[in-house]
Amino acid sequence: MGSQLLHRKEEHEHGLLPVSDRRYLALTLPRWATDCLRRADPTLASLTRPLVLWEKQKGAMRIVALDLAASAAGLFIGQSLSDARAICPILEVREIDQQAVTQLFCDFADWHSNATPLVGLMTDRTPYGDLVLDITGVTHLFGGEVAMLDRLIGRLVELGFTVQGAIAPTIGAAWALAHFNPGTITEDPQSALSHLPVAALRLDETQIMSLNQMGLKQVGQLYTRSRQSLTARFGIAFLMRLDQALGAINERLVPRLPLVDYYTERRFAEPIGLMDDVLMTARDLAHQLSGRLEQAGLGAQTFHLFLYRTDHKLISMSVNAARGTRDALHIARLFIHRSERLGGEYDAGFGIDMIRLAASSLSELDAEQTGAFEVAGTEDLNKLYDRMASRLGPQAVLRSKFVNSHIPERAVILEPVVARTEDDPNAAPNPALRRPLRLLPAPEPIVVALAEVPDGPPPNMVWRRVTYRFVKASGPERIAAEWWSVPGKLQLTAASIEAAQTPGAESNYYEEGRITRDYFIAEDDGGRRFWIFREGLFGVANEPKWFLHGFFS
Repeated sequence: MGSQLLHRKEEHEHGLLPVSDRRYLALTLPRWATDCLRRADPTLASLTRPLVLWEKQKGAMRIVALDLAASAAGLFIGQSLSDARAICPILEVREIDQQAVTQLFCDFADWHSNATPLVGLMTDRTPYGDLVLDITGVTHLFGGEVAMLDRLIGRLVELGFTVQGAIAPTIGAAWALAHFNPGTITEDPQSALSHLPVAALRLDETQIMSLNQMGLKQVGQLYTRSRQSLTARFGIAFLMRLDQALGAINERLVPRLPLVDYYTERRFAEPIGLMDDVLMTARDLAHQLSGRLEQAGLGAQTFHLFLYRTDHKLISMSVNAARGTRDALHIARLFIHRSERLGGEYDAGFGIDMIRLAASSLSELDAEQTGAFEVAGTEDLNKLYDRMASRLGPQAVLRSKFVNSHIPERAVILEPVVARTEDDPNAAPNPALRRPLRLLPAPEPIVVALAEVPDGPPPNMVWRRVTYRFVKASGPERIAAEWWSVPGKLQLTAASIEAAQTPGAESNYYEEGRITRDYFIAEDDGGRRFWIFREGLFGVANEPKWFLHGFFS
């Protein structure tokens, strides 16, 4: 990237920087923390005194947020609380809860997905206060960019927030204009940014101070400067911010909510609140979404239902299907079962004014012709799995999947049926092998008496402080380690290579006795049959150990 940045000097001088065809709307709420506190605390709603929020930094209490009245009184962020009180004795002081304020802003950003599905946070300067919306292709729903900007800002002002915004073809330019020239809508970021201060490029304080000392106070002054000298003094990151704002480098928007290609929505003239109304709307939207997916020849495995409350909060529900589907009735049933899990957690607040149903995890799904006398089969079974997982949770409905391994505890795994993977044809179990009805999650150590024959079964065992005397046993069945899946590389020595090249010589590459298992089926005097094994072989460095692995009866 460094060489690309350094060779854009000629493009800057001739104004030939490429600009993205996308459109971004940036919103900044400089007094988010104090505005939220005033809305949450009724005692502060009618307060006329200046309000500041403080946080302990390096052993001192310093201001981290302040309202308009506090700014008018000459206070500023980073000022010590004692100095602020000396300037303004009637100051209202509260300690900030950074985690709560940040989480509220994340919920606030999600709520703005009712305007466009692509909404991201801008945390370059602060973890809250700035968000950007990709409004490409959606402005016509609001009557144009001017009407959209006015509407988004107007509804926030009505809620009591201090907000300003701008629209530009790049994220960096939209952020800069929202902060330093709010209300601007531009197609040419190069000219729109030229008269803004260099702080509009989202630089750190050290870079801004150094630029000001050089006499570079406006962004336009950087256009004709040598990029090599700027890079040498401020680094590649500085030029990257400049090129991102001007559109020479694409800055990627990272949305908070999952990306969806197909969705349908409904806005209400009057807010709704009952869950029955929500589910009824979801069923209607499912039919609309099913039609769009059918036209595209697609099915989806994941569906999202977004409920937008009038108090800038978002309720989201997601369900998964075992296979790609576009059956509207099945999708609606999944959300009915999912809503049952909400229980008392569902809170519509002052009402829901918009509902969106979206689909993700898309795949091709051809149309199928069904007969009048069709017998229920795999499709109905998959729908049953989906409904059970939607009601009980995806981790509550599991299936056993065979794994291509002869190690007993590795031969079968459990996986969610709604996210199952393809079966391995080589993993089918061998019916000729005798396996216990119940397998312990992990082999448990046992204490045994010495066998009459070194490689034979033991006469008894002590398991969980209980002694079991065996009357008969069968075996052994030897199961060796899977050398191909053991991590690490083989250590070849000159002696081992020479032995391997000698006809009839035994290989020393693998120490079999260390992890070899000999399994026995042992029956005690009470008729109970156990599956036990000896790990290791006699005559090696480590003595063999005995374990209990399962029960036949």
